[in-house]
Amino acid sequence: MAVYQVLVVDDSAFMRKIVTDLIEADSEFKVTATASNGKEAIQKALELKPDMITMDVEMPEMNGLDALKSIMEDSFIPVIMLSGINEQGMKETIMALEAGAFDFIRKPSVVHDQDIAQVGKALVERMRAAMHEVKRKAERKESIKKMEASRNTVIPPAQPVKKEETSKEVVEPLQKTVPPILPKRENSFEERTGVLQAKKQPSVPLSPPKSERTITKKDGLGKPDQSPRTKTDIPSKPPVSSLQARKEVRSPEVPRLQTKQPATSSASAPVPAKEPTKLNTAFKTSAGSEGSFNKLVAIGSSTGGPRALKTLLEQLPSDLPAPVIIVQHMPPNFTRSLAQRLNTFSPLHVVEAEDGMVLKKGTAYIAPGGFHLRVHKTADGRFILKLSEDQQVNGHRPSVDTMFESLLPFTSLQRHLVLLTGMGSDGARMMKKLYETGVTSTFAENEETCVVYGMPRSAVELQCVRHLLPLQEIAPKLVQAVK
Repeated sequence: MAVYQVLVVDDSAFMRKIVTDLIEADSEFKVTATASNGKEAIQKALELKPDMITMDVEMPEMNGLDALKSIMEDSFIPVIMLSGINEQGMKETIMALEAGAFDFIRKPSVVHDQDIAQVGKALVERMRAAMHEVKRKAERKESIKKMEASRNTVIPPAQPVKKEETSKEVVEPLQKTVPPILPKRENSFEERTGVLQAKKQPSVPLSPPKSERTITKKDGLGKPDQSPRTKTDIPSKPPVSSLQARKEVRSPEVPRLQTKQPATSSASAPVPAKEPTKLNTAFKTSAGSEGSFNKLVAIGSSTGGPRALKTLLEQLPSDLPAPVIIVQHMPPNFTRSLAQRLNTFSPLHVVEAEDGMVLKKGTAYIAPGGFHLRVHKTADGRFILKLSEDQQVNGHRPSVDTMFESLLPFTSLQRHLVLLTGMGSDGARMMKKLYETGVTSTFAENEETCVVYGMPRSAVELQCVRHLLPLQEIAPKLVQAVK
């Protein structure tokens, strides 16, 4: 069995000992060194090149967040953050996840032995998942290299030989046969017909190109306006069908260009992403009271989710005509810091969900850690959020499956489901059920960009994903589907 080398970083010697014991309780891992601050961690990471690092968030001299950023610049090593439950520690933990940390756990309480055991179990679980993903990505890169190498070796030798042989065989016989034919035709033509008829002859080949040009101009200009774009009309006139085919292919791209131009055409593009947050809140308060929406977006994520949610939400416009509900697997209190952090990036208004909240379009609601989130419909037709502390589902509370399941009765809503990076299979089962009952669209993050390709892969295996995309491409496609 392989033994993975781990670097433990914490300013407390007592905590370093506890974390070391928790790690080495599993035979797969061995603590090869420890460090008491961020600077020492950077130095030992360069010297020892460990397979993994556990990093305390708050430390003197250099904190865990700054050390993480420096380590990530030199090489990718999976880092699991150990966070306290104070407000500053939670904020920096969210920022560390955005900066590339694989995952985090809260620090164990030295008072309760049961808490230490639970933290130890969670830590080893995340360490195994990290090593599994490192191995999977390395195998994927290796297979891609082999495929590219095989393509490069097959193509070059085949083409040059064939081109040279065919050119000699085809061109040389034509050069031998053409010259004898032309003189015979010219001599016989002059002898029988005379000079005057020979002078008129060139006018015959010249006239067809003129007529052909005028015909194609008329057809090219008149056809799109006069005839419907139907497949039955295309075969009758080949020149026209090609023009129509080009226009039909280009036409769907026009809206995409229009949506992208405002964001890239001028330097003032980033400004709208910040201002709508203030304007949006006032707009959503009045619009939400009317309950005027018939579309809803539901998103599930786990390991790697905070970074994925940031990428997704910062691309969603403030005028999105749908509320967005989110389940991110996280302990209590951390989800509030996550919502506050995402609210600074997204044009949407991002909040931690509360029991009884009325859903409003243009607002994103994150399920609080430790509570399931469900959507209910009131007697007056409004959609509200209900929170509960029911038993865990798939080992989680909140659970993506629980949130998705609550959407089953609302067939009048256009429901759009999204599964992002995460361990396990939470969300896949209910995505399948909604897919079978006619949900509007289903999205999943592909293997290439996932930190952990677990939850999306489970949905793909159940064949209920309509759009399997890299993370950066999900938001534009989602906006197109919703609008």
